[in-house]
Amino acid sequence: MTGLTAEGALAGPVTSTEPSVGDFIELMKPRVMSLVVFTSLAGLFAAPGSLHPVLAVIAILCITVGAGASGALNMWYDADIDARMARTAARPIPRGRVTADEALAFGSVLSVMSVLTLGVLVNWVAGALLALTIAYYIFFYTMWLKRRTPQNIVIGGAAGSFPPMIGWAAVTGTVTIESVLLFLIIFMWTPPHFWALALYRCRDYERVGVPMLPVVAGPDETRRQILLYSLVLTPLAVAPYFIGLGGIVYLVTSIALGLVFLYLALKVWRIREGREADHAAKGLFGFSILYLFLLFGVILGEHLVTKI
Repeated sequence: MTGLTAEGALAGPVTSTEPSVGDFIELMKPRVMSLVVFTSLAGLFAAPGSLHPVLAVIAILCITVGAGASGALNMWYDADIDARMARTAARPIPRGRVTADEALAFGSVLSVMSVLTLGVLVNWVAGALLALTIAYYIFFYTMWLKRRTPQNIVIGGAAGSFPPMIGWAAVTGTVTIESVLLFLIIFMWTPPHFWALALYRCRDYERVGVPMLPVVAGPDETRRQILLYSLVLTPLAVAPYFIGLGGIVYLVTSIALGLVFLYLALKVWRIREGREADHAAKGLFGFSILYLFLLFGVILGEHLVTKI
């Protein structure tokens, strides 16, 4: 069996052994799962009221498994383009370590089980939100938006914004303005985060025909959009303090992080040539991950202190 390099050329034999546990874990996109777990925990602990510790663990596990199921189904559908992109060519399906049918079955079973378990054991509002998240990511983003419009990340970003809302709903059984605000922070964070990546991975997306903004509108327009979204995101991220969702530590942290985020976005907008432009985009992409972890980490920490 042969594989493709990122340039579309034959890359020699690929693995064809029986899939390992590690291969299936890789299908679930563990790095993405870690962000999902963290933001859902923040939503769960920030919510008013309490949830029995066993049910809280079940809720987080279900959200985690649901996110992993989405990742597996995404890899199943995108296996054709994954094999031709440098960033994704070593994933289990392109390398022949897991078949497409195995990934489809794995993701489908995990999707159904995570939704049913969350709905039956915790509550059906949280279960329905998890089902919506999985369906949105697979059918709306992966199958429809991703290969058809440069707004794929903007609209499709909603899928990654639901976890704190699901965590909140697990405790309260409702969707409130506080959980919507947590949703909106991730929603507005997603475009500058992914467009920074797309700037220095533009050739990958161009090669496989995915209409990422740098491919369709060019790098300069992408830089402008990154700056515009960053200008909206940074004050939005301060807002939890003003509705009682974050304390003084959150206020100071969100302002400081926002200033750094804006500085890096301005740097991406200003530097447009050569390796320095790639370094600027990589810098923003890397910091954006830390930014979101720290924002939600402070929310989680402040509410843990008051509840323990």
